[in-house]
Amino acid sequence: MLKPIVVGLDGSRQSLAAAEWGARAALRRGLPLRLVHAWQGSPGEAMPPDLTVPQYWARRVLRGALERISERYPQVYVSAEQVRHPPRQALLTAAEDAELLVLGNEGLSGVGSLFSGSVALSVVSHAPLPVVLVRAGFTAPDEHRPHDSGASCERTPFRDVVAALEPEKSYDELLAFAFAEAALRAATLHAVHVWHLPYSTAHTAVPGVRAASRQAAETAMADRLSPWREKYPTVPVRSSVIRARTAHEIVHVSEGAGLLVVGRGPRHAGMGPRTGPVTHAVIHHVACPVAVAPHG
Repeated sequence: MLKPIVVGLDGSRQSLAAAEWGARAALRRGLPLRLVHAWQGSPGEAMPPDLTVPQYWARRVLRGALERISERYPQVYVSAEQVRHPPRQALLTAAEDAELLVLGNEGLSGVGSLFSGSVALSVVSHAPLPVVLVRAGFTAPDEHRPHDSGASCERTPFRDVVAALEPEKSYDELLAFAFAEAALRAATLHAVHVWHLPYSTAHTAVPGVRAASRQAAETAMADRLSPWREKYPTVPVRSSVIRARTAHEIVHVSEGAGLLVVGRGPRHAGMGPRTGPVTHAVIHHVACPVAVAPHG
């Protein structure tokens, strides 16, 4: 049975952009699309009068999104479901049987969306699969390079898929997703590693030490990418090793990208949502969709 692309809907502009992004992802993969709207309540409970409004709103949100996706992407099989559970629980449950989970992204500010703020951050931190966060206003032409005239166009090649890596870590799941996504788009994969010397030596290191450190970083990147280049020989790959001290360099590099892929490490028992400085920064500041993939 094919696993669907699951989209969390709440009626916000960003969640509708996520639904359309999910439809395009489903189309490229030949998978069904499942739209989920969650609202507070427990299955089997009698319906209190004050819950009739959210139930009506859920139906309206789902019906509107279903009609919109069916009209714009008629080749995609799409279903819609109301889930009477808290949003976090509903999304993590839906993710268990999904190929990909897609949510709207307003920088996780918690304003105007059930699936932003602490809910989305918790889902990103706990989901066992990649979660893609899409900002309001991101459309199909934005995935493509602009026309020579400067106009947006869906007939031009896809923009790069950028993957932020730390070569010393196990990034097989992240690279599997990034290379597969680049292959589906016939896009270039741009692998980026931001490195820096230890703070204690950064100001005193001689040029030879800096050069050796850069060479070591470049070698580690080449070794990490080598098996994936062999597995995806048709995917053009370029690699950048950038000396900087801030995760925001990834934000700069991703300007003009069609998708940014970042990782998040395993969550340790007893700790709250943890995404790491790079992932935290890009979720807040990157304009293109951000895919957060778990890694070991």
